[in-house]
Amino acid sequence: MAYPWKSWDRALFSQVAGRHWPGAEPVLPRLSRAADHGRLWGAVAAGMAVVGGPEARRAALRGAGSLALASLTVNTVGKGAFRRARPLLEAVPVIRRLRRQPVTSSFPSGHSASAAAFATGAALESAGWGALLAPVAASVAFSRVYTGVHYPSDVLVGCALGVGAAFAVRAVLPPAPGVPRPGPAVPVPELPGGRGLHVVVNAASGPPPLLSPPAARIAAALPLAEVSECTEDDDLAEQLEKAASLAAGQRGALGVCGGDGTVRLAAAVALRHGLPLAVFPGGTRNHFAADLGLRGVEDTAAAVLERRGARVDVAGTTALDGGARGAAEPFLNTFSIGSYPDLVRVRERWSRRVGAWPASVLAAVHVLRTCRPVDIEINGRPRSVWLLFAGNCRYSSVGLAPVRRRDLADGRLDVRIVDGGPYARTRLLGAALTGVLTRSPVYEAAEVRRLRVRVPGEGVHLACDGEVAPAPRELLLDKVPDGLVVYRGRR
Repeated sequence: MAYPWKSWDRALFSQVAGRHWPGAEPVLPRLSRAADHGRLWGAVAAGMAVVGGPEARRAALRGAGSLALASLTVNTVGKGAFRRARPLLEAVPVIRRLRRQPVTSSFPSGHSASAAAFATGAALESAGWGALLAPVAASVAFSRVYTGVHYPSDVLVGCALGVGAAFAVRAVLPPAPGVPRPGPAVPVPELPGGRGLHVVVNAASGPPPLLSPPAARIAAALPLAEVSECTEDDDLAEQLEKAASLAAGQRGALGVCGGDGTVRLAAAVALRHGLPLAVFPGGTRNHFAADLGLRGVEDTAAAVLERRGARVDVAGTTALDGGARGAAEPFLNTFSIGSYPDLVRVRERWSRRVGAWPASVLAAVHVLRTCRPVDIEINGRPRSVWLLFAGNCRYSSVGLAPVRRRDLADGRLDVRIVDGGPYARTRLLGAALTGVLTRSPVYEAAEVRRLRVRVPGEGVHLACDGEVAPAPRELLLDKVPDGLVVYRGRR
């Protein structure tokens, strides 16, 4: 294949080869070898995960994902489509040359693509880590020309592919925004040392603790709080009611430690008793706690001691079977009917054997292959849907079931519908992969205050905050604006 840039490319390569670079000879060849097969970036990611906090771990994970996509693109598409011989080494000093010369196509540079992808991916999550990694990535890219294994254009195109891979990953998995805006600040009880706070810890939630269990950490941070553990043999709802009654008698607050399903149950109890709710993260994902700016048990303890209270919206589902109106069941994050409840059921069945995240991936593949549309009525209109999603407040990310929001008290339900028409699954997947999901004819989104849903068929399930249950024949989704007082993290 003819390359129109060959003349300047080879001239620039010769200039790099013929120039003396002080201090580079003992460093760049070693750095280039260290980056073989992504070993350098794997070590960097591991170091970030060990010495950094949550932001560093997210940056490392995003960098690794971007690197994986860039490497896959270069090695399966780039080098297969372009056959370019490696540069001649006569002009490169022997001391710079690699002991093992690569034999694959010179165009594009896989090392450069991986370096640019990891650094850019990390920068999209954390500007600080991106600034630290950029010089290392640039040095790896330059080392490929310095050691004589690539032309400059190989490196430039490789870097461009790496940056593109990082932005592609960001399009699919947007970085987490800052802490969402809560509702208006409200006074909460003064609880010195946690006195008057009654906390129920769901010991069955989340992964096993690596060091001290959550109950011990809560007791250490709030020594005067009453902390009780609920095991699989105990009745969680009954234990929460007992704790709430004691807290109400002391004009205190209710605390809960568990996942989103546990927090949802505690929110219902706190609403009935008119108590503020302290949410201690203790589940696998902890979406609601994260939206409150509470990343760990100690964050919630600090919020209690500093009396940082705010109001947030609560959404609810009310069964309307047979014309009789049942009690409203609140949810704090999301409600869904269709493929997502099936995914949750499959994921929970597999998670004990293979772990939470592998189970999520396997469940998604399984549901994509096997799920069928559900026939429902939405506000009296018959629809066949793959998914009906409703979020408590507007979510900022685009997708079938987004997980990020910016405001916890906007009075809205964020509704997403995926129709189940002919070839809907194929069209939907294509729209998601090409980034035109919002313009897909099978995808619809709206913001409403209430929604009436009728389920004429049998065996349909719904999911509220990750908890799956049989769907009633008819239900109403609505909002209680500023309905719940919670403790929030620092903004």
